[in-house]
Amino acid sequence: MHRTFVRYTWQGIDSLGIRRSGEIPAPSRQLARLELSNRGLRRLRIKKLTQRPPPASLARPRAADITLFSRQLATMLKAGIPLVQAFDIVIEGLAQARIVTLAQALRAEVDAGHSLSQSLRQHPRAFDALYCSLVEAGEASGTLDCMLERLASFGEKSALLKAKLRKATNYPCAVLIVAIIVTGILLIKFVPTLATTFADYGAELPAFTRLVLALSDWVIAYWWLIPLVGALGLFVTQATLARSESARLIADRILLRLPVIGSIASASCHARFCRTLATTYAAGVPLLDALATVAPSTGNRHYAAATQEICHQVANGEALYAAIENTKAFPRMVHQMTRVGEESGTLEPMLERCAAFFENEVDVAVDNLTSLLEPAIIVIIGTLVGSLVIAMYLPIFELGSII
Repeated sequence: MHRTFVRYTWQGIDSLGIRRSGEIPAPSRQLARLELSNRGLRRLRIKKLTQRPPPASLARPRAADITLFSRQLATMLKAGIPLVQAFDIVIEGLAQARIVTLAQALRAEVDAGHSLSQSLRQHPRAFDALYCSLVEAGEASGTLDCMLERLASFGEKSALLKAKLRKATNYPCAVLIVAIIVTGILLIKFVPTLATTFADYGAELPAFTRLVLALSDWVIAYWWLIPLVGALGLFVTQATLARSESARLIADRILLRLPVIGSIASASCHARFCRTLATTYAAGVPLLDALATVAPSTGNRHYAAATQEICHQVANGEALYAAIENTKAFPRMVHQMTRVGEESGTLEPMLERCAAFFENEVDVAVDNLTSLLEPAIIVIIGTLVGSLVIAMYLPIFELGSII
């Protein structure tokens, strides 16, 4: 039967006569006292925490810290060090406060008698269902060290894929922001100076120049509206996506249909699907449970829905490769390789090869996108700045032709 653990603070004296204090989770005060007595502590004063400190799951650590934690814990367990002692060693080597707090909470729960997988499930923001399922499978099979090492490798490859996707978006966004700032400076500082000069001539200005001057006047008067509208639009978009599952599904489908970016997003989803399914299958997780954990890890709700449909068809007796083919969401290569893997008993390496293929496809597509964006961005910035310069010098050219 599941028991609710309460956190207690305690003070006491150890076997060496040194005063100690700390916190301990336990179902009751009596069991907390018994646990502390078994540790050799006496003259105990135990008090229930009236206000429990914020759980570590509220301060979500970075994915890189979780990967490092997994790798170090796997190394300690491979060396034959008991789990609680391995936690102590790993905690000493961690630097980030969030992951240290989280590791200390896990250590306390494991020391109180919980399994590692049960302790991990108390922190869902830090450890997803996939992580907890693999740890649980490792505990059941006695291969916890191997599972943690596999999770660390999986985290490193996932981080590499995310870095490639950020590379595809960060550069053009940064250059676009610079272009907007430069254009704004020209409209606010450069254009009004020339407008004053043109006003002294009293001649009629070209239509294009008048348009740029009107735009300059509007920017000077209402420049504050631009960041305000941008922030408001971002807030409304995020709020809508956070509250509406259908809106998130539509946004994910639109992303997949975008030119160039859509193909990169699709390839990354294919890679995540294959990599995650290969990892869970190799860990001995039942196929239906593996598919259930794979769905949210694809990173796109369209593919998550397709994975759930695959799970439903497999539960009804369909072969995995046939279910993948029926969804029409994955390329032909995936269900062909899956079929070969199922028929030959080599499903894991086949899925790993698919994942490597799509990860390489993302890498190549990102490099191609970057090389194409550089001249395109130069053209855009040149057009913006050139248009402003031409608009300001058109009256000078007309005056020169009249003279």
